[in-house]
Amino acid sequence: MNQRDIQRIVTAHQQREGAGFLVRRPVPTQGLDQVDPFLMLDEVGPVTYGREEALGAPDHPHRGFETVSYILQGEKLHEDSTGKTQLIGPGDVQWMTAGAGIVHSELPGPDFYKSGGVAHGFQIWVNLPARDKFATPGYQYLPAHEIPTAESPDGKVHVTVITGEAFGVQAAIGTHTPIWLQDWQVETGVETAIPLDATFNAAAYVFNGTVAFGPQSKEVQQGQMAVFGPGDSLQVAGSAPGGRFLLLAGAPIGEPVAWHGPFVMNTEEELRSAIDDYRRGRMGIIDRA
Repeated sequence: MNQRDIQRIVTAHQQREGAGFLVRRPVPTQGLDQVDPFLMLDEVGPVTYGREEALGAPDHPHRGFETVSYILQGEKLHEDSTGKTQLIGPGDVQWMTAGAGIVHSELPGPDFYKSGGVAHGFQIWVNLPARDKFATPGYQYLPAHEIPTAESPDGKVHVTVITGEAFGVQAAIGTHTPIWLQDWQVETGVETAIPLDATFNAAAYVFNGTVAFGPQSKEVQQGQMAVFGPGDSLQVAGSAPGGRFLLLAGAPIGEPVAWHGPFVMNTEEELRSAIDDYRRGRMGIIDRA
C-alpha cells in the first residue's frame, strides 16, 4: 500500500457564529479554503451553559450544499421551511441537503435550554456538484443507536461510521458523491491502517488527545487538522490517552466555487440569484403558527 503522508497541519482558529456562540474552525482558514468536497468544519464547544443561557443559530437560509450536524453532548432543535422539525441529541446525526434552497434554524432543545449543561458537537459543510445544487431540500436523520459502529479485531480502535465504511462496516447514510465522514477513537500505543480510495482527498481533525499519522508517525494535537497527500492507505497511531479524530475523505468535485455567506454556487450570477430568491421569500419561511 502507498501510505498517505501529512501535507500540512492547520490549527483551528476561533470565531463567533449564530447568536454569538464560539466555534473552532480549521477550514476554511488562512491558506486553506477547502478540502474538496468539504467546505467547512466547525467544532462547537465543549461549553457549559447555565439555565436559559444556551445559544444557537436562528432562522437563516442555505443553497447549493449540505450541512451535517453531529452532536456529542447537549441537544439541538432543527426547524425548517419545508415544515420539518427534528430534535437532535447526543450521538445523533442530521445530514441536510439544502439544494435549491431552505431556511432553517438550529436552536438549543427546549429542555436543554431550561436546564443548561454541556454542549459539544460539529457542523460540517459538504459541497454539491453543479448537477445537484438545485436538488429538493430535505435531510437524513439517524439517532445514535441507528448509526453503525465498527472496531478493530483487537477491540482497541472504535469507529462511528457516519458515511463510508470501516473494518467492513457500511454506513447507513447515502451521499450525492462518494464521501467518508467518521469518528475514530484510538487507544494509546495502538496502530492501524485505514484503506482509502486513492482518488479521495483526505483530512483528519483531532478533537481530543493526540494522534499520529503517516509513515513518519507525525503527531497532531487537539484542535489541529492534518491534510494528507496522495496514497491508498492512512497509517494511524494513538499517541496520548483519549486520541479521537474526525476523518474526512471524499471524491473531489473539482468545480468552480462561488461562495457568499450561506450560499455556495458555481458562478457569481448564481450567487446573485440565490440572494435575490431569498430576499423575495422564494426559499420559504419557518411556519411556527
